[in-house]
Amino acid sequence: MPQVPPEAAEAILQPSHPVPETAVFVEGPDFESDLSLQQLLQSYERIGFQANSLGKAIDIRMWRLSDEPISSDESDEYTDYNVRARTRCNIFLGYTSNLISSGLRDIIKYLVKYKHVCAIVTTAGGVEEDFIKCLGKTYLADFKMDGADLRKKGMNRIGNLVVPNDNYCKFEDWLLPILDTMLAEQRATGEVWTPSSVIRRLGKEINNEESVYYWAYKVDWRDFLPFACTYNSSFQNDIPVFCPALTDGSLGDMIYFHSFRSPGLIIDIVGDIRALNELSRKSKKAGMIILGGGVCKHQIANAMLIRNGADFAVYINTGQEFDGSDSGAQPDEAVSWGKIRAGAESVKVFADATLVFPLLVAATFAQKQPS
Repeated sequence: MPQVPPEAAEAILQPSHPVPETAVFVEGPDFESDLSLQQLLQSYERIGFQANSLGKAIDIRMWRLSDEPISSDESDEYTDYNVRARTRCNIFLGYTSNLISSGLRDIIKYLVKYKHVCAIVTTAGGVEEDFIKCLGKTYLADFKMDGADLRKKGMNRIGNLVVPNDNYCKFEDWLLPILDTMLAEQRATGEVWTPSSVIRRLGKEINNEESVYYWAYKVDWRDFLPFACTYNSSFQNDIPVFCPALTDGSLGDMIYFHSFRSPGLIIDIVGDIRALNELSRKSKKAGMIILGGGVCKHQIANAMLIRNGADFAVYINTGQEFDGSDSGAQPDEAVSWGKIRAGAESVKVFADATLVFPLLVAATFAQKQPS
């Protein structure tokens, strides 16, 4: 009787090494049981692939200073237990403009309103679209709508969303008088503006609770001590919003028009890079949550370099690293630059943020806090 060729048997029936006792086996959620949302999200850690990455992002622990013993050189300010318990990781949140255009704006607003983040870095569109939504609606559409036809109709497409061009006209009518006032104040005081102070002023002027930047202006961290971030007294009580590319969008168009009508407005980026870097440097612990890539991702990561790296990092984007872009880079590349500390808890979730960020927030920041 013919025998199985030994080389074939050896190739296919190779014995396994013993599995370590610490190994975690793959297992999905059990819908036979009455699963809560929290239990479902906890099951992601064992599903595999990007569900596993999201599970890791959810599981990154919320550090408090009280987790650590008091060091011999600790300042008196941080020896009190209650102060240490309130001192949490400063979270720097970055996101691209399309996410403010989407329904994630409401989730970001929640994080800002309840002081779950200490600083924001975004793009010009990430600023202006928030205010524009207070002046007019953004609508669901389709990725395949004809661009030339939309242009004739004055409809601007953002993926499968559309924004009527009238909304931008309303934005101009609202913004230009504010720029006039800001220029007059600059001339009267001699103090120039920074991108963050411009955004803060617009958050005050919009006076609309639907706005992310209204709450960034409005929130006083002392009202939310259980959630409070570690701020140095040199910083204002509100949440700073940094936008290194403030002119790259409709805001830039309006500033351009204003420079002809009333020249002289100065917006200084140097003041903001100092403020952002100092906030990073003086943080007891610092974490990054970055949705998307580009300037918002790297500006936060570069600020982390000032303190020799972030302690925690979560990236959510669809970028790939084969082209060498920073947007597609994984956390370990940032470790090589000193932007994430060696041994820090970090993960990249390869996914559209609109799919997974609501789940991440539902499993973490949106959980009811103990009294």
